[in-house]
Amino acid sequence: MAQRKRTAVLISGRGSNMNALISAALDPNYPAEIALVLSNRPDAAGLERAARFGIPTAVVDHKDFPGDREAFERQVDTVLKDHNIELVALAGFMRILTPFLVNAWTNRMINIHPALLPSFKGLATHERALEEGVKLHGATVHFVSAEMDDGPIIVQGAVPVLDGDTPDTLAARVLEVEHKIYPKALALVAAGKTKVTGARVTTRGDEEVAPALIWP
Repeated sequence: MAQRKRTAVLISGRGSNMNALISAALDPNYPAEIALVLSNRPDAAGLERAARFGIPTAVVDHKDFPGDREAFERQVDTVLKDHNIELVALAGFMRILTPFLVNAWTNRMINIHPALLPSFKGLATHERALEEGVKLHGATVHFVSAEMDDGPIIVQGAVPVLDGDTPDTLAARVLEVEHKIYPKALALVAAGKTKVTGARVTTRGDEEVAPALIWP
């Protein structure tokens, strides 16, 4: 088996998707190893969770770099390199990135967004989906680019929007999908099964084609 890719998960809060990635990586055959959890907030609950799994943690507090986002990111980059990180997974990392960090980790940094991109970029995705009356909603894992919630799409997962949905009930159903597609996407990238050509990601493997999801 090829050596597992050393992966850092960047968080700002509880790290729900971080937990999904850690759980997947407990399998020795999973192609990525969660080698570091880094937060921009020293009080992020996910740091304690990661430590319970014996995963090294680090904090680079953005408040220590007032008005200088690039200096903050240069420190983050230094920590990543100090831990010999090869891939980065953003999991609720609530910082808008500058071109410095995006360019430093081109095609090696992925993010998960709670919507079917390119629809509903930004915040309040579930509220907006309900307001627009879409019948399908979901989540997207993509490579990070200079534009927020943009970049080549790796994996998407969809759920039906039910008549009685509220933003909270819809969010809970989407979160279940997030926990499935993020480990899948990281595995594809870590195993070298993705190729980026322009805005498109092609994957290789023996994945079966899923049936269409039609609702209602």
